[in-house]
Amino acid sequence: MPETTLDTPDEAQTEQQRTDGYAPLRSYAAIGDGRTVALIARDGRIDWLPIPSMDSPPVFASILDAEHGGHVALRPKDHDATVHREYMPGTNVLVTTWTTDTGSCTVTDAMVTGVAGRLPWAEIGRCVQGVEGTVELEWAVVPGTLLNTAEPKRLDTVNGSVIGVDGVTIAIVEKGFEPVHEDGPVFSGHFSTTAGSKHILTIVGTLDEPIFLPEPEDTLRGVDRTIDNWAAWSKEFDYDGPWSDAVQRSALALKLLIFSPTGAIAAAPTTSLPEDRSGGKNWDYRFAWVRDLSYTVHALDRFGLREETHAAVSWVMRTIAKHDDGMPIFYTLEGEVSNEVQERDVPGWNGIGPVTEGNRASDQLQLGVWGDVFEIMRQYVRQGNVLDRKTAKVLEGLADDACRQWEKADAGMWELQDTQHYTASKMGCWQALDAAIELHDEGQIQGSRDTWDKNRGLIREWVSEHGWNEELGAYTMYPDTDVLDTSVLLHSMSGFDRGPRMESTIRAIQERLQHGPLVYRYSGLEDEESPFVACSFWLAAALACTGRIDDATALMDEMVDQANDVGLFSEMLSAVDGDFMGNLPQGLSHLALIQAALTIEELSHEQ
Repeated sequence: MPETTLDTPDEAQTEQQRTDGYAPLRSYAAIGDGRTVALIARDGRIDWLPIPSMDSPPVFASILDAEHGGHVALRPKDHDATVHREYMPGTNVLVTTWTTDTGSCTVTDAMVTGVAGRLPWAEIGRCVQGVEGTVELEWAVVPGTLLNTAEPKRLDTVNGSVIGVDGVTIAIVEKGFEPVHEDGPVFSGHFSTTAGSKHILTIVGTLDEPIFLPEPEDTLRGVDRTIDNWAAWSKEFDYDGPWSDAVQRSALALKLLIFSPTGAIAAAPTTSLPEDRSGGKNWDYRFAWVRDLSYTVHALDRFGLREETHAAVSWVMRTIAKHDDGMPIFYTLEGEVSNEVQERDVPGWNGIGPVTEGNRASDQLQLGVWGDVFEIMRQYVRQGNVLDRKTAKVLEGLADDACRQWEKADAGMWELQDTQHYTASKMGCWQALDAAIELHDEGQIQGSRDTWDKNRGLIREWVSEHGWNEELGAYTMYPDTDVLDTSVLLHSMSGFDRGPRMESTIRAIQERLQHGPLVYRYSGLEDEESPFVACSFWLAAALACTGRIDDATALMDEMVDQANDVGLFSEMLSAVDGDFMGNLPQGLSHLALIQAALTIEELSHEQ
């Protein structure tokens, strides 16, 4: 392992300064309601909000287009004010404290939920309370262009301030924010807090339907109810092991990504945030990857969260059965297969493009997905649940399909255009058949057990002969190469190998791919992209699986400290300065943190 270290980020590194209108990605916190997610920078500006769903066009998107993307600003006029923010314990409600030379105030931001779950419209409540002295604040609601596809317009009504952007309707309800200065569809103004004062700004949004205008005091009560709703959910959360704060925050971040109308789980709520400053690797992650769902089910099961687990399991099996045309690696949040991609004529974060809506990888062959699906169902059954006959039939067919497909070249976990016989993909097929045999022996599915067992053995033989590089002393990415691939580490957790070969592979990855606590996805990426957050947590888990608990713990300690000031992770971290890169909050990063914490905790008790 190189001796390069990465300083622990502090609030000075996440200050609210913008460059050409763009805030550092590390500066964002997320709030959500089970359908969509808003991102709030440290300077109090909402720079991202699709309405009504995560995968809808964003009506506020200045994170990708500082000039025309749209935002909701709220901050002290004194731009030298100090800021501290945190989530209320056990919630996704954000509290920001501003302190100036004349006083202090707090801003509580929530996506409001109803008495029985999410509201039928999107509603953000921004509640300002004076703490001491006086603070003069400025605010603005600036609608965007739906990524340069529509023109926002002010709609003249007698009932309130309303904006239309294509089919999206935005209403502004306020208390104490007057006077409002109108400039076309832009609303702005300023006001002052005093000790004990309360001001309320509500943003309500719908798509192609009428819009409900709440009374300001209803929003205030709605924020209190939202806090109670999140706290009630967190009370069901059962984990008191190491890194408990980070694990709970990761679980809350994952809860933001669960699309409650279907049970799907988005990989991230954003699109096109760049993986590297050179650009080109900008993807839309507002889809449900089967792989991520597999890891999520394991985590939610472990925490005793039954409803989300069942919804996710039911969604993935129902969706696979519906399409019955192979094994797509991801679906839309509504459970459809989509391969359409549209590039938008906007600059991208800090001018780094392209900005796209859609993802072309859905028709790739990724053999590892078989392992992900079967691991979902294995964990579900291990928790004492029972499979229905239709689900069993689907799984029996998938196991047979794995036997037919595993010998093929595929795109691998990293969705590469270069198809190869990726070692981790073969291990994933082994995992699928291993789980299928277990489910068969438990009486949950029927089918060709002997065929599954035969192919399970053949896959192990193939990996031993072709996936292992004796000279390098490591499992390689594919045969006849010295390229290393950190996705192999996942199969220390799957149980494929926790012996000398995996131990040697870990050492090779530490020597070649690890920089301080950060780890690249595979060899040769140092000049193309930043290290991948999940890989560091996979490495920590693999260290624990091979008996190196102390090393695993030390790496976990370092990585947990790399989160931003409110405990969130993006997809990647710059090896140069620790800046966030890629879409955020990234589900896989938080899933990997949870996996590693659970693995280390469980194996620590066995030593």
